[in-house]
Amino acid sequence: MKRILIFMTLCCVWIGIFAVGSYSRKGNRLIFTLAKEKVRMDFCADGMFRVYHSVDGNFAPDEQWMVRNYDFSPVDYTVSEETDAWIITTGVLQIRAMKSPFYLIVSDKNGKVLYTEKDEQRFFPDSVRTSVVMQPDEHFFGFGERMDFMDQRGRKVYLNVELGSGPRPAVGGKDILRANYCPVPFMMSTRGYGIFFHTAYPTEWNMGWDCSDSYSFKAFGGDLDYYFIYGPDFYTMVDHYTDLTGKAPMLPRFAMGLHLGTYSGGTWKNEQMTSDTYPPTLCKRMRQEGIPFDLLWLDSTWRFFNTTFGNGGCTFEWRETFKSPKAMFDSCYAQNVQMVGLHVRSILDNGPRYKLLDQARGTGYVLYPNAQSEGQVDFFNPKAVDWWWKNGVMKVADLGCKFVKTDVGSSLRLKEGMKGCDGMDGSALHNLYPLAYAEAPFLKFKELNNMRGLTHTREGYAGIQRYPYIWAGDWGTEWQWFEPVIRAGLNIGMSGVGNWTHCMGGFEQYSAYDTELYMRWVQFGMFSPIAMLFGMDHPRYHEPWTYGEKAMKNFIKYDELRYSLIPYIYTNAYRLHESARPIMTPLVMDYPHDENTYNLSRQYMFGPWMMICPVTIKNALSQWVYFPGGKWFNYETGERYEGRQYKSFLTPLDVLPIYIKAGAIIPMQPVMQWVGQKPVDVLTLDVYPEGDSSFEMYEDDGLSTDYEKGIFALTRFSSSLKEGNWTFRAEKPQGRFVPEEHRYAVKAYLDFIPSQITENGKLLIRLSSEKAVHTQTGWYYDITKKRLFVNMAGNNRQEVELIVR
Repeated sequence: MKRILIFMTLCCVWIGIFAVGSYSRKGNRLIFTLAKEKVRMDFCADGMFRVYHSVDGNFAPDEQWMVRNYDFSPVDYTVSEETDAWIITTGVLQIRAMKSPFYLIVSDKNGKVLYTEKDEQRFFPDSVRTSVVMQPDEHFFGFGERMDFMDQRGRKVYLNVELGSGPRPAVGGKDILRANYCPVPFMMSTRGYGIFFHTAYPTEWNMGWDCSDSYSFKAFGGDLDYYFIYGPDFYTMVDHYTDLTGKAPMLPRFAMGLHLGTYSGGTWKNEQMTSDTYPPTLCKRMRQEGIPFDLLWLDSTWRFFNTTFGNGGCTFEWRETFKSPKAMFDSCYAQNVQMVGLHVRSILDNGPRYKLLDQARGTGYVLYPNAQSEGQVDFFNPKAVDWWWKNGVMKVADLGCKFVKTDVGSSLRLKEGMKGCDGMDGSALHNLYPLAYAEAPFLKFKELNNMRGLTHTREGYAGIQRYPYIWAGDWGTEWQWFEPVIRAGLNIGMSGVGNWTHCMGGFEQYSAYDTELYMRWVQFGMFSPIAMLFGMDHPRYHEPWTYGEKAMKNFIKYDELRYSLIPYIYTNAYRLHESARPIMTPLVMDYPHDENTYNLSRQYMFGPWMMICPVTIKNALSQWVYFPGGKWFNYETGERYEGRQYKSFLTPLDVLPIYIKAGAIIPMQPVMQWVGQKPVDVLTLDVYPEGDSSFEMYEDDGLSTDYEKGIFALTRFSSSLKEGNWTFRAEKPQGRFVPEEHRYAVKAYLDFIPSQITENGKLLIRLSSEKAVHTQTGWYYDITKKRLFVNMAGNNRQEVELIVR
């Protein structure tokens, strides 16, 4: 009897073990075999892993449109088993994988619980979902180019590439509460983790909308597949997210200058007024007025519009008002425009000569007859891309076009029940289409031009940062859209997409022209990652001289300031490439535990040192600013402020409020009319000494892809302020690239009057004025502004040390 009881007990144990499941391990992969599903965990790093649920036990092959990296170095982790859970431990995380039912509890190495999934249903007839416990102090950021809110706690967020449904504004057809030109299914929590929902299907994120103690993320189709990304800081999370989906490449250095768009003299319904003389004349006027710019593109009205798709189709045939397109390109390039591009659409149409739509239908290179828009190019098919390039783009590239603006990537819609490539549903292909559409010309022009790629695009999804740059789309010229556009730039930067821009002054006008709005928007535009001037309004197109003398002066002031900041901006573009650190950064990324920063969309950091505070209210005579921890300087006056306080300031129309973080070192160059117009013979370091600080300036050839081979240079500048002594050092450039020769000048705010200054041990003379510093080696101290000006003899061929006592 006793033997029978022992046998029955053992059977029950084995049956119990079989019922709750088992696991197998191979390298970075764990597979849990459960009663009703299989779950795969792939470890990418100590703090990042993928979770993939499968009901039928099959896991789909790795896709390549969103995620580009599935091959990670071995991760050191251990697995132990308890009665109710498997315990997985890495260098920074402890994961409890509960057995029955299966769900995860993730803690940091100190035992702090970061993330707890709920024991709730995951699989539904029309969707898959994960529910998670929401902590009382937890807030959520990211989600792509959202214009509605920053902190999404308490919101319901729908992500799908679209313009948005709902009530239409007076101008355009966008619903600001839902518009998703570039949604990204990635979010970051102030608890120190992020979630990337690895799906191309539309998603819904219920971030406590109907329940204050939990949130969920749901996909309307596909598998339940997501990545857990530990920080604990936001910068680490977005860096790891882009380790998966791809880093932003370096753009040409001149792309940090101003981009200018034009309708060539005639917008829609005024196409007969276009001409091939308008763009060169526009360039000439910009140069005559002394307005720096580097790139130009011709928007849609360069093309012949057929009756099939109207202005929504692309014929690649010139409108009859363009008599000599090649001469037009040549004239623009002769005026030192560095790249000239053209607007295209993803839908082909027939023109009088080429009949591209008919040809593409015959070859099968359009998504036809499955697509609702029958001329949709099948950019998923490499053969279709080659055909489109040869028969369409090369017809204009041969004349001088060097890039394209890929507009309307949201247009792919398959008919009900139809499948696309690899058997994928249309709702999944819809979100991937902008990636394929932007990639094609980016890679083709990169090869043709024998330089870094550049594509100007509107729609995107997870991974679009690989094909920069993206712009915010067609928002009206109204005050109500101004701050939401700023918010969009901050949210998309936190979603891994740092090369972003917008139309200064809005895209299209509905009512009377508003010079104040134009001036304020231009100020913000010059402190955006990409600076772009473009508008649809006929006949102004936001050209600055059409707004009057004050607007012109304001435009030139901030355009020139941007050009002087190119060394600083370009260095931050490298940081974006290297670690996905946004050039335009919300304050919450630097101050995640300061709730005052959670919804600040009227202030942001431009690089690590400059806080930009656009004035977004009409007729505002003053505006409050929040200063987070640390000390700050007023860029215009040098006035100092302590952090952790709100202050109100006057807001004259021609001044953009800019505040500099104490410790800042900002490299600046002479103003130029285009990038590379002249050598940077003097590099000015704008320094705001406070304790010990440093900044590494990045340099390369600005054009080739040699930086991918490690051919670049970093020059480290450091500042040390201690008890009435200040030391500034410029080290020799380090790296495989040899920069052009720069002599150094320094501007620094100091609260003491120097008694002597030495450069590399040699005493510098005291000069009589700031003006004298521009022409002689020596120094001058402005007692009123407490600002020191030094013209140094040393250059970047040696280490330079400046000691101020």
